[in-house]
Amino acid sequence: MQTHDAKRVEIIIEAPMESRLTGALVKAGVTGFTVLPVLGGSGRSGQWTREGQVGRAGMVAVICLIRPEKLDGLLDAAFAVVERHIGVVSVTDTQVLRAERF
Repeated sequence: MQTHDAKRVEIIIEAPMESRLTGALVKAGVTGFTVLPVLGGSGRSGQWTREGQVGRAGMVAVICLIRPEKLDGLLDAAFAVVERHIGVVSVTDTQVLRAERF
């Protein structure tokens, strides 16, 4: 089976910023993404957990699989949101089936 080059971009951001981030991604031409809750972790400020938090507090992971030529536009859009908030952006090379979906 043939695979095709793609980029996997994972953005961890504060949950209240999710709609601003996903809106910016759509405006930048990103056609698909997945949003997952982040249950806890550890970072510069130490360990944390979502347990006991009320409402939309906490973090979410927004995952995008895109064609390599769309990466710069996605990163510009993501950085415009993440730069003023807690967040991490990572990019990895990946392979996908059915490249026409990306």
